[in-house]
Amino acid sequence: MFATIEILLREAKIEAGIASRLAAYGEMLLLANRQTNLTGAKSPEALVPHLLDSLTLAPFIAGPLVDVGSGAGLPAIPLALALGIEITMIEATAKKAAFLELALHRLELRGEVVAERAETAARSDRLRDAYQSGTCRAVASGATTAELLLPFVRPSGLAILQRGKISEAERAAVADAALVLGGELEGIVNLPNGERSIVLLRKTIPTPPRFPRRTGVAQRRPLCSERST
Repeated sequence: MFATIEILLREAKIEAGIASRLAAYGEMLLLANRQTNLTGAKSPEALVPHLLDSLTLAPFIAGPLVDVGSGAGLPAIPLALALGIEITMIEATAKKAAFLELALHRLELRGEVVAERAETAARSDRLRDAYQSGTCRAVASGATTAELLLPFVRPSGLAILQRGKISEAERAAVADAALVLGGELEGIVNLPNGERSIVLLRKTIPTPPRFPRRTGVAQRRPLCSERST
């Protein structure tokens, strides 16, 4: 399994040392996935695209990094392995958080796992406005993701959202939500396959204390959308 992942990564032009470290993580993840549902990827061939997708964020990342809704550790762990940065992973599901703790230890990465919902963790003085970069895969709408992520990012830092195709309506909602949350839309990077994009939100001032709203509200009533009231 390790060898297959490493070969596939090398074929994708990933540098040998990084490919080896990513393969060690990939093997660990696939083995753990047999006991605990961590990812829909069940084989090296299915997992490697997710590893490569994580690395598309590398040009925009500076440490320390916070990752909200980390799940199996994507994109935070591949980024830490490739860049050597310190990471904090916010993951409320106990079994997933336990896997992330084990991965940090076995892969000898600098960082921590916070086993709480983002709405709760963002109230911690230690975590709020503390990170130069923040990431979050597509856990909800763009505006909802921004609300959960931007409170952790320090002013001048960058929140990086992994999305699918961005409609003009979603772009406008994310831009407006960012302004409410103390940031601004810096840009949208469309990836070569045309199906994925990276949304860049620059934090300009501290996020107002009332954000994120209480658990579940950001999902039910996204900021700056037709469903917000």
